[in-house]
Amino acid sequence: MSSRIPTEFQYFENVQKPLNVWRMRLARVLFRQDPKLPDEVIRTWAQSYYDADPVAERFVEEVYLKQGQAAGRAMVEKALAEGVHAVPDAPESLKQLFAEFEQAPAWLDWRRVEQGARVFRHYGPQLYNFLGSITLDAYQENSVTKPLIFTGAYAGESANRRFLETASFWRDVSSPEAMKSGGIGVKTAVKVRLMHVFVRKGLLRHPQWDLEAWGMPISQGDALLTLIAGSIAPGIGLKVMGYRASREEIESMMHFWRYVGHVMGVQPRWYPSTVEEGLSLLFASFIKGPKKAGEDGRSLAHSYVQSFAPGDADTGFTFLRKSMDYWLSLGMTWFFLPGDTYRNHGLPKPGVWGLAPVLQFPMVYGLETIRKHSRWADDWRDKMAQRASARWLNQHLGVQGAEYKAVEQFTR
Repeated sequence: MSSRIPTEFQYFENVQKPLNVWRMRLARVLFRQDPKLPDEVIRTWAQSYYDADPVAERFVEEVYLKQGQAAGRAMVEKALAEGVHAVPDAPESLKQLFAEFEQAPAWLDWRRVEQGARVFRHYGPQLYNFLGSITLDAYQENSVTKPLIFTGAYAGESANRRFLETASFWRDVSSPEAMKSGGIGVKTAVKVRLMHVFVRKGLLRHPQWDLEAWGMPISQGDALLTLIAGSIAPGIGLKVMGYRASREEIESMMHFWRYVGHVMGVQPRWYPSTVEEGLSLLFASFIKGPKKAGEDGRSLAHSYVQSFAPGDADTGFTFLRKSMDYWLSLGMTWFFLPGDTYRNHGLPKPGVWGLAPVLQFPMVYGLETIRKHSRWADDWRDKMAQRASARWLNQHLGVQGAEYKAVEQFTR
């Protein structure tokens, strides 16, 4: 493990700035806690920007890079469907990969995994727009932006397709018992894991990748933030829409995402164990970077928002549906994204659509209250959310479904 810290990880300098000192004081009032993590924890997290996924990388080097991505994907598909023993002459690296994620970690609690998955999926398709929107804040940082820019992911016409594949991933891993052996969540997580490794290998060879400034491409450091944002952000942020996740439910979502990360090769040196630690990590992420992504970040943000808009060929019901998608997405982005980030990205104003999230509060809060007091209502709400998510994905992603295929030629 590296002891280096990327030069663009500037938490220790930024935390002393007057604006961030004021933000810390405000956070103490709002969340009734000290948002400052111990320096040794911050340092451990900073060093993890040079941590990758050595187990999966050995397989990618041995198969993907020598025999081609198609051959590697076919081998993995067969192993996921029938077991490693069904793969003729399975390389030792493939056996090690499957042995690693099939071995349950000592901290695993299946009850909490299933509870966390249930809480996560009960937000339904609204969650997809919420998580997509708040991701735009990370588009100010080069370590997040450059992999997407260099590969062309989330840029131009591919933006909507890539986002929908991410939403399909969220749906797969959070389905009932999806992370059990042979479950759809495990299969999807492993495919995404290998896609990330394949892309990482290409980015490390890219002449413009700045290892000193940004750390490892798709690092454990940024991946940790993704896991925590997937649990803390909806658990806390969507309360303004009327959702009522309890502390226990939020921490179960954290546990759920920790296990999803484990299967995906995201096994950080330190992982938050409480809501307070998770909030403190997100606060640290907000102030740690120099926000130098510039035009690349703005381009990605605009591609994301514009990807929901109807095209020239869309007419009738399709035009109306896509117009509604566009304004709802823009309203969600404006409402949840920090104001300075929204302005820096130069995103269009949503008008009255900016109030759409909070206007749903009475209905959502009422349904949540009933759910929390009735197991029958909670089960019904869970089934309705699953159906709504499936319908939304089928409508937007089409019959082709998600492929989770890595780009082989970079656009820059």
